[in-house]
Amino acid sequence: MEEIEEISIAEEKVVDISLKDLAKKLEEFAKARDWEKYHSPRNLLLAMVGEVGELSEIFQWKGEVDKGLPNWEESDKEHLAEELSDVLLYLIRLSDICGIDLGDAATKKIVKNAIKYPPKAC
Repeated sequence: MEEIEEISIAEEKVVDISLKDLAKKLEEFAKARDWEKYHSPRNLLLAMVGEVGELSEIFQWKGEVDKGLPNWEESDKEHLAEELSDVLLYLIRLSDICGIDLGDAATKKIVKNAIKYPPKAC
């Protein structure tokens, strides 16, 4: 009975999770496996670049695709979601290891871009 409960909890869809919460989960994951010694900024960056390559392969030779990927098989969308997640998780771990608050940095960047690229006048 407990096993069934654990599985259902693991399969629950997490809708709102912060970057900080993800960073904490990644830190705990690495600690539990004694992987922290491998998580240098350089190693994480290179791993992320590898994942970006895998993400790129999904789109290679497809030409332009429509928003929402309406002509894609569900299995292809799931593969895409996995590769996007790999890139995101490495980015979050890299920023955490470097002591960068990614949420704060991204928010500031959006504000800077809004000033640099004002909306078009109608």
